[in-house]
Parts: sequence; C-alpha cells; structure tokens
Amino acid sequence: MSHDHSHDQHDDQHDHHHDLWPDGFWEQPRRLGQGLEGHGATDDYNEGRPPGLLFANRKAEGGFAGIQTFGKLPVALTPDDLRAAGVDVAVLGVPWDSTATGRTGTNHGPLAIRACDYKGGYGRPHFSLDTHVDAFEELVMADYGDAPVFVGNTAKTFEEVRKFIGTVVDAGAVPIVLGGDHAITWPSATAVADHYGHGKVGIVHFDAHADTGSDMPGSLASHGTPMRHLIDSGAVPGKNFVQVGLRGYWPDQQTLDWMDDQRMRTHFMAEIVREGFDKVLERAVDEALDQADHLYISLDIDVCDPAYAPGTGTPEPGGITSNDILRAVRRLAAEVGIVAMDVVEVSPPYDDRGEITALLANRAVREAMTGIAMHRKGITEPDYLHPYAIGLDADGNRRNQVFRTSD
Repeated sequence: MSHDHSHDQHDDQHDHHHDLWPDGFWEQPRRLGQGLEGHGATDDYNEGRPPGLLFANRKAEGGFAGIQTFGKLPVALTPDDLRAAGVDVAVLGVPWDSTATGRTGTNHGPLAIRACDYKGGYGRPHFSLDTHVDAFEELVMADYGDAPVFVGNTAKTFEEVRKFIGTVVDAGAVPIVLGGDHAITWPSATAVADHYGHGKVGIVHFDAHADTGSDMPGSLASHGTPMRHLIDSGAVPGKNFVQVGLRGYWPDQQTLDWMDDQRMRTHFMAEIVREGFDKVLERAVDEALDQADHLYISLDIDVCDPAYAPGTGTPEPGGITSNDILRAVRRLAAEVGIVAMDVVEVSPPYDDRGEITALLANRAVREAMTGIAMHRKGITEPDYLHPYAIGLDADGNRRNQVFRTSD
C-alpha cells in the first residue's frame, strides 16, 4: 500500500519556513522579530578602540578624491560611535534587490549614490543656495556603512536590517537609508516604529506604485508589498500613510478598496496634473502634520518621470520632476520634522552615463539633511526660501535692477 507523502512534505516545508522566518510569521498578521540583541552593527574589527567618529578622508578632499563615504562624512561603525559623537543623522546602505520583481540592480544603489557626488566633504561649504542653511555645519552626521545582507535569505536579511537600523534610532540619530529595492522599507520602518511606538509613526510615501499588494507572485516579501505588511503588522496604521505620485496600471480596484478601508491618504498623479504639484504637496504636508507623532519619508525614485530617473527597476512614464521631489523632501523635513527616511529603487545598471538617477537620490538626501537642519533652527514656515535666493535684499527690495544711463 502506497503512502501519501504530501502531508509529510507540507509539514517539512512548514518547519523549514519556521527556521527562516521569526516565530509567528506564517500566522496573520505577519510580523518581523523584536529586540536588537545580536545586531550586526558591531564585529571584532572594532573591539577595544575608543568610541567616536573616524575621519576616512582629509579635510578638504573633493568628491572624486579619497574614500567615498556619503558627502565625505566621517564613519561610525558601532552604536557606541554614534552615541559618543552625539550623531544627529546617520546615512547607511541596504544593498539588497532579491525581492524585486522587475529589473534588478538596486543592490548597487548605495554605492552609486555615494560615489556620484562631486561636492566633497568637511572643509568645503555645503551651503544651500535656496535656504542659506549648511546642514554639515549645523548637524553632526556620519556614514554608518551598510546593513548585513544574506543573499538568497530574505528572512535573515530583513531581521538584520531591522536590528541594524534599530541601533541607529536607539542611539538617538535619524537614519537615512540608501536602498536597495523597496521591500527594505518593511524592516526599516518597523525598526523606527518599534522605537517610537506602533501607531506613533506616519509615512509620506513618494512612489509611482502603491506597494500595498498582499503578495507578489512567488514572494510574500517583495518590493510591491512593504506598505501592506507595515499596516497588517500594526507598526504603521493605514491612516498614518500619505502617498504621492501613484500612476500607471497597478494596483487593481480590489487593492484600492483595501487601501480605502485602511483610511490611507493617496494622491494620484492625475490629481497632480489636474491641480498642480504645489497644491497637492500642501495637502500632503497638512496630512503629515495631522497623522502621527513622528514622520518617516519613503522615497521610491520611480515617483519621478523616467526622463529624470531612468535608472530604476520599474520605470513608469508620466511622473514628477526632479525639482518637485527635492522641494517636497526639504519641506517635509523642515516644516514637519522627520525621524527617518529611505531612498530606494536606484538601479545603476539602468542609469544613463551621467548617473542622473543616482545624483537625484544623492541630492534628495542632501535636501533632507538641509530640512532637518532648518527644523532644528526653527525655520519651519511654509515653503521657506531665503530672501536672497528669490532676488530680494535685506529690506525686501528687488536686488537685481536694470540700471540705465542717459546720454
């Protein structure tokens, strides 16, 4: 008599999944792990030295010289480094693309975003011409390196990402995360919500796509599902989401209905085209101020039109401009204040030779830094621009005048 092995095989597969994912993951709602014990932010390379920042570059080296940390920032390699230096902002990478469903290559995103910069580091001005604020002077900032990644092991990678970013927020710094595909927002925002409290964090999500799928074909954790997982887990309630820039041919009506049931606030590209980006941005800022105690920005670079950001996994024509996204990030960071940000879906293999997608992502990070510095200085008025930047003198008079002489 033959024995039906299908039940045994199912049990073996179920046990195998439990070895990979945290206990309880396969029951609804799916949740990541808890706590920071065993985080991968410290190893034996950094044992025994006094904690503090490490300057890997000389003071006045330009962007294309020396060792390429983000903006030539000093390096922090342990949570103790962050604490000892009182770091305000820590830039870190998550070089992961194993949950992408379109073009791959976003695992090279963090490297490209760091390397495309020509500005240089400390000893050179980082003076915002729009606001006359220099974030590098106002804030203590560091490059925290990259989170551990285990190729082919989504569960272990996401747990390590969650813990790695958790060490940053636990040390009192604002993490700015360089992706990586958008699935990393699930562990990243979970880490932030774990620290500040589930339900206390809101997300302004710039994207061509809603990323609220229940699953993607063959993958429970993909770059099309992170917002659904955050909502289902309770880390970030649907009412705490503001989405901007959605367009194209996904999601379907069933998913849109689910989003409405979760009270998500979604601004489609059609609304932006009809009413203008500035009006929609004003609504998004108001909604962000209304939604939660702490704000996280999640910027999928494909929210911009492929003319401005061709180097991405799922490009969708008809998006917003570079100028629009840079102003939006700065305004949210300045007017609302942020506790974290990620910039994801930069895929260097599909970028043009001018690296315009990587450069846009780099500048989005710089605008976030400027906005954080503005917020710390109390410059929170709506759409602030320094008078000099808009052609006015100290008395509010027009600087640029036409001088005519008579014969």
